[in-house]
Amino acid sequence: MRGMGNMQGMMKQVQKMQKEMKKTQEALNETEFVGEAADDKVKVTFTGDHTMTDIVIAPEAVDPDDVDMLQDLILMAVNDAMKQIDAETQNKMGKYTKGLM
Repeated sequence: MRGMGNMQGMMKQVQKMQKEMKKTQEALNETEFVGEAADDKVKVTFTGDHTMTDIVIAPEAVDPDDVDMLQDLILMAVNDAMKQIDAETQNKMGKYTKGLM
């Protein structure tokens, strides 16, 4: 019987941790991350669940003769935002996975 009490206590802790993880993930998903390219010519906004919600392209970044440059700026901004999301996700959620692997 003694082992059952420990098991119940452990299950309660796991359930509590699951609720905290869900709450943390929801907060992350609502957080906005702004990725920027060189000289702020392109800015993209994403939520923590990797959904792009906005893109701002400065007029001087649009050169019909140099579309490749605009594409590169967009890639830079998107990749910057993705790195921010990944870093913040690891920072917030990593505490739940430490020692599990």
